[in-house]
Amino acid sequence: MLATFLTSTPLLSESWQLCTTAAAAAPRSFVTEQRGGGVVYVAFPGVEMVAASTDSSWRNFVALDSIGDMPLFSARRLNKEGDEPVMVHAGMLNLFSIFFEPFQKQMLAIMGDTNTKFIVITGHSIGGATASLCALWLLSYLHQISSFMSVSVLCITFGSPMLGNGSFSRAILRERWGGNFCHVVSKHDIMPRLLFAPITSYTTQLNFLLQFWQLSMTDPGFGKLAISISDQQKELFDFVMSHLDAATHYGEGSAHVWFHPFGSYLFVSSEGAVCVDGANAVIKMMHLMFASGSLACSIEDHLKYGEYVKNLSLQFLNQNNSMQGSIHDSSYEAGLELAVQSSGLASQESEIEPAKECLKMTRRMGPSPTKNAANLAITLSKFVPYRAEIEWYKAWCDQQVDQMGYYDLFKRRRSTSRMTMKVNMNRHKLARFWNNVIEKLETNELPHDLAVRAKWVNASHFYKLLVEPLDIAEYYGKGMHTTKGHYIQHGRERRYEIFDRWWKDGMANTEENNERRSKFASLTQDSCFWARVEEAREWLDSVRSESDTTKLAVLWDNIEKFEKYAMELVDNKEVSEDVLAKNSSYSIWLEDLRGLRELKAKVKRFSHHFNPFLDGEVIP
Repeated sequence: MLATFLTSTPLLSESWQLCTTAAAAAPRSFVTEQRGGGVVYVAFPGVEMVAASTDSSWRNFVALDSIGDMPLFSARRLNKEGDEPVMVHAGMLNLFSIFFEPFQKQMLAIMGDTNTKFIVITGHSIGGATASLCALWLLSYLHQISSFMSVSVLCITFGSPMLGNGSFSRAILRERWGGNFCHVVSKHDIMPRLLFAPITSYTTQLNFLLQFWQLSMTDPGFGKLAISISDQQKELFDFVMSHLDAATHYGEGSAHVWFHPFGSYLFVSSEGAVCVDGANAVIKMMHLMFASGSLACSIEDHLKYGEYVKNLSLQFLNQNNSMQGSIHDSSYEAGLELAVQSSGLASQESEIEPAKECLKMTRRMGPSPTKNAANLAITLSKFVPYRAEIEWYKAWCDQQVDQMGYYDLFKRRRSTSRMTMKVNMNRHKLARFWNNVIEKLETNELPHDLAVRAKWVNASHFYKLLVEPLDIAEYYGKGMHTTKGHYIQHGRERRYEIFDRWWKDGMANTEENNERRSKFASLTQDSCFWARVEEAREWLDSVRSESDTTKLAVLWDNIEKFEKYAMELVDNKEVSEDVLAKNSSYSIWLEDLRGLRELKAKVKRFSHHFNPFLDGEVIP
């Protein structure tokens, strides 16, 4: 468990020690320190945010596609349809940009040292958000050069505010970087909870808190002074509390939660510590602990991380003298009770059961993702015969004397032969299998990197190229385009769009092969090719009946673009031979296009030849 690991090593105490050093350093600078064993620490202070908090960027989200020239998540992003882009807090990203260039130079120099094995990036307060973004850049950089260097990265933050949206949190999970981030949050600290509420109307109160914390970190004696609590500050506390309570009901019809936790959270108190991961469980634990405190506690707790870290140790976690009552016979229940004790909530009877339910959310139910992936691979092997039967059907279609090809024979099937029925049944079986794969992946029942594993990328791509033409044939054969619209925009299944991204991202991680094919592909490399043909056929029909010159120009432009695209595929031999079959939809479309162009040319010559008569220049 992460809590056991961290409290059994000097990582937490040394990280906090460096945070206090960074707080006393020059403004807007960070501290780097090399320790024995190839360990390097980088610490960011809770920088002055008074000016930033009044800036409009402090209240906005911005998209996070890259840091510097380093793209983020591009190789592994997998968003559901309608998902918002990966976004982070604009004000914190602006602050990070101040540190980035010197940080990047320092990191490149440190990684140039072959003795460097482990880099710990840490920060207190808003410096924790800066540390997270720096760690994110470093993880992306190491991913790009993974074959050349092996350096471990751990980001430890203390009282850091929220940073990004749900897509940001999910992207980190899918990159399998969640374990690289540990956020230490004290029981009552308001800072990690602030951004669950729209605090823009509390700028004055926020500035006061930031100034107080900044002065207290640079001069510990200042922090011991009693802080005067105003009605406005009490109002801010209640405002954050109400929005945090609403956030615990996210997904149950409550208001939208803009910021989402990522990584693991180590909740600390004077009684011990408890480690929680999973965004929903983290939010619920934040609320339970915060609700047990007061405004004064929420302000003071932001400065007490040194005290909490000092108290943490394996011996303290293993003590049973603080356990109330007898230890439960079940080791799992006993573990829950000990965790509740460590969270500091055991003294409040009303919070014990909610705390246990929150901790149960983090327990993985059912088989592990790795085991699920292994079982799914076995299931995939059992579906190979279904795919093979469709391949055999395609080969059979290509050999028929009517020379229509795979797509058109399935589209125009007039009989319900046993073979055709079996192919159609196999098509549905394969669709159910792949939909199940996607569902399991999106509910975290499979490893997050499954979508970039060569086995699954290649299998899904082959399935798409083989079966999607049959789906398109079914769509147009039944005339569904007349009521729903064309296939690509209105009929394409979501799984194919996902497999497009898997393949595109997989190709981005491999060297480009520019070698030309010597023969036509076994499967057309654009699985939507036949849907594009169907749209082009409609354009051609519209040209024959359209009289508006502007609309005609648009139609001809679309036709010529498709013609050029299709010819490139043919020239590069990226189509299957059935595309060029004599009576295929594409071959017939080409013939129709030639005929229409010849007619168009004749009409043009005719009008040019008889122009004098039409203009009234020839007098009989």
